[in-house]
Amino acid sequence: MKTIFWFRRDRRLQDNEALSFAASTSQELLPVFVLPTSSAGMSELRASSVVASILALDRSLPEGLELRHGEASVELGKICQEFSGERVVATRAFDTNGVIEQEAVRDALDAIDIELVLLGSYYAVEPGTVVKDDQTAVRVYTPFYKRWLQVSVPEPFVLDVQNAPWAAASKNIALASSVNAGEELALETWAKFRASRIFDYSEHRNRPDINGTSKLSHALAHGEVHPRTLLAGLGRTEGEEVFRKEIAWREFYADVMHHHPRTYDEYYEPRFAELAYDDPEKFPEKLAAWKTGSTGYPIVDAAMRQLVNSGWMHNRARMIVASFLVKDLHFEWQIGAKFFEEYLTDFDPASNSHGWQWTAGCGTDASPFYRVFNPILQGAKFDPDGDYVRRWVPELAHLPAASVHEPWNDIAGYQFGYAPPILDHSQERDEALRRLEEIKR
Repeated sequence: MKTIFWFRRDRRLQDNEALSFAASTSQELLPVFVLPTSSAGMSELRASSVVASILALDRSLPEGLELRHGEASVELGKICQEFSGERVVATRAFDTNGVIEQEAVRDALDAIDIELVLLGSYYAVEPGTVVKDDQTAVRVYTPFYKRWLQVSVPEPFVLDVQNAPWAAASKNIALASSVNAGEELALETWAKFRASRIFDYSEHRNRPDINGTSKLSHALAHGEVHPRTLLAGLGRTEGEEVFRKEIAWREFYADVMHHHPRTYDEYYEPRFAELAYDDPEKFPEKLAAWKTGSTGYPIVDAAMRQLVNSGWMHNRARMIVASFLVKDLHFEWQIGAKFFEEYLTDFDPASNSHGWQWTAGCGTDASPFYRVFNPILQGAKFDPDGDYVRRWVPELAHLPAASVHEPWNDIAGYQFGYAPPILDHSQERDEALRRLEEIKR
C-alpha cells in the first residue's frame, strides 16, 4: 500500500505511534509536511522556530521530507493524486483548531476516495481517557492526576528508520533558520536535564533567574519528543515526581480543551465574561506598555522583554504578566493569550488558553480571581538577587538586589531612563476586586 504520512505537531521519527504503524503496513511511505503559505499571526522568531523544526525533520529522513505550502486539505489531496497514494496516516489532534483542520482534510480526502487514518496523540494519555466513575470529565487537576497515573502508558515506539519503506521526496525545501531545533536536540536536552538539573527541579523551577527548567517546552510543542519518552525515563525522586506532575498539567489542559473546544478563546466559566473589562482601544498606551515591557514594574517588564526577544518566557513569569494584564490593566485574558500565541516558540493551544484562564480565575481548577499577583513581592521572592531583571531590563542593571524590584526607592533608580509605574498596583487590585463583586451580585 502506498501511504502518505502527514507530519503535524509530531516532528520526530522515534516514539511516533502513527508513523510506526504507517511504516509497518506500507509498501511505500512518503513523509509530508504542509506549511501554511502565510505566517500571519506569528512573530519572526516563532515562524523561524517552526521552520527549524521542519528542517531538522527533513535532515533526519533518509529520503527527505515532501514540503508543500498551502492548506492541508488541498495539498494532501494533490499529493495523493501525484503519488497515487491510497491513504493518509497522521497523529490525531485533540485541540480546537487541530480537530477543525483534520476534519477538513477528511472531507477533502473522502471526496477522492482516500482514507484518512488518525492514530495516537501528542500526549502520554489520550485526551478523553481520564474520566470520573460516572464517565464524565474530571474538572479538577488533583483527581485528574491521580486517575491519570493509573492509566497504562505503552513503552515508547521504536522505528527502524533505515529500513522503513521511504519514498523519495521532491528536493523542494527552500527554507532557512538560525534556530536550533529537532528530535536529536530534544533528546540531548532531555539527557542533560535528567543527568543534572532534574534533582533540583522542585526547588528551582519557579526561579526565572536560575537555569532550573527542562528547556523541553519547545520540543514538546513541536512534537520533537513525546511525553511518553520522558515518562519512561523518570524515577521517583522529588524532582522527578514534580516534573511528572508538570507533564500531567499539560495533559490535563489538553483534556479540558478536548471536552470544551470553545475554551480556546472563550471563557470556561461564562459568568466571567460579564466582568467589566476595559476596552484596549480606549487605553492603547497601557496595552502597548505591557507588550513592550514598559509598565514600570521590573519583573513584568523583564518577562515581556524576554518573550519578545527570545520567543520564550519562564512559567512563573507567565503567571505574573497574565495577572498584571487581567487584574491591574483590566483587559480580557484573550488579548494576552493571542499575544503569547504570536511570540511563544513553545506555543501549545491548550496550555496557553488554560494557563491564561487559570490566572484570570475563569478556567477549570482556576486560581481564584481574588488572588492578585503583587509584581513587587513576586519579583523579590522569585528573583531575589535581581539577576533576571538586570538581564532583561538594562536600565536597571546598575541597581543592587535591594532596589531592583522597587527602583522608585533608590535615588539612582531612574538614572538610565527606566519608566516609572504606569499605575498603582494596590489601587488596581482593589478595583479588580470591586469589579468581581459586581458579577457576584
